[in-house]
Amino acid sequence: MNSSTKSAQTDPYALLRAALTLFKKTPGELQEAELRQAEVQAINEFKIENRILNAPEAGAVIISDKELQAAYQEIRDRYEDDESFFSDLEKNHLDKDTLSAALYRQCRVNVIMELIASRAPDVSEVEIGIYYHLHAEQFNRPEQREASHIFISINPDYPENTRETAFSRMQEISEKLQKKPYKFAELALKHSECPTALQGGVLGLVPRGKLYPELDAALFSIKAGEVSQIVESEIGFHLVLCKQIQRAETLSLQKATPKIRQLMKERSRRTCQRAWLASLPN
Repeated sequence: MNSSTKSAQTDPYALLRAALTLFKKTPGELQEAELRQAEVQAINEFKIENRILNAPEAGAVIISDKELQAAYQEIRDRYEDDESFFSDLEKNHLDKDTLSAALYRQCRVNVIMELIASRAPDVSEVEIGIYYHLHAEQFNRPEQREASHIFISINPDYPENTRETAFSRMQEISEKLQKKPYKFAELALKHSECPTALQGGVLGLVPRGKLYPELDAALFSIKAGEVSQIVESEIGFHLVLCKQIQRAETLSLQKATPKIRQLMKERSRRTCQRAWLASLPN
């Protein structure tokens, strides 16, 4: 039976794809209700693919052995060895031949859809300009600060973490940093109780409002290269380093154009594909 006309109910690869897409599980790992949902999606997608493969445009699409082998190898490379690969295929009612046939079908569908998408009209400069002015808020980049963090918790159940002891420990760290701020990462690794300690306390680029309010206020009140005074929050004591300041910026139309062009191009391609699919006979 031709792979483009057989039922999705008998196609293990269609079901496997649907299960992974919906639940990130294989069919054998699904609950009964999940399996029914995956089966419905597999059948619907299979029907759509049949319409695509029976369209006039499909006649000129041929997948080379090299392309098919690359698709097959991409899946094979996810496994450490052949034994685990073929064992997984068997669990999902597949083997090398049925997988290759399914990949050939999928490659043809992908090429056809890419061919249809290529018919989408180019995005004009006028359209880009209109989008920019109608969505101005998307191009306002808030001020961000590259920050690192040292944290010592307050926990009365532990002698070293009573409020007085925790503050004393943090005060000692603060005094060291006033003399040698370049040792922030080293001291974070040694003393901080935050998971970021393993990365030297690095928090990365932080916009306003992301941290605890007390930390946020401290970070955005110091200069680049400075370490804050000790800050107390509801969970403990903190020191924050402002490594670098990325000023607020509104992207100009010129700078925003590549991003807008790509976004509108993808939207146009999808619109073109949907319109073509809607025109195909059921």
